[in-house]
Amino acid sequence: MPQPVGTLRHQVTGDVYAEVQTFYAQQMRRVDALDIEGFADTFTDDGEVVHAGGRRQHGRAEMIAGMRAALPRYRDIAVRHWFDHLLIDTDPADADTLRVSYYTLVTQTDRDGNVTFQPTFTVDDVLVRVDGRLLTRSRVIHQDTPVTPPAGS
Repeated sequence: MPQPVGTLRHQVTGDVYAEVQTFYAQQMRRVDALDIEGFADTFTDDGEVVHAGGRRQHGRAEMIAGMRAALPRYRDIAVRHWFDHLLIDTDPADADTLRVSYYTLVTQTDRDGNVTFQPTFTVDDVLVRVDGRLLTRSRVIHQDTPVTPPAGS
């Protein structure tokens, strides 16, 4: 199912945009380094991830268990998550909540330097500021699908 085009209702400052970019750079470096506990620590205690296939992980313990089970898939490859086209919207009712939508590309490089690409995704996150630190409260991952051209095209 095609994803709707996101629009911003409340533009963020350049400082907030840079803060969110830095948050994701740190979060993804943890997951790419297979730092499971460090990655889970970038979510709230009750954080939730809804994967593209519909599987849900609720709370850090479930996330850690799921990532540990997946570790054999990452033997002998370097994984990199690439995020781009961030749309960041504030919540007018709560200054400590940000809604972020972005595109992601995942690459895998084997020991010989061969790179493969995974399917692309659109991700919708809710970030919250807790004690001055951004954390992910929820993440919904949508696998990208082709858009049907408008009739008459």
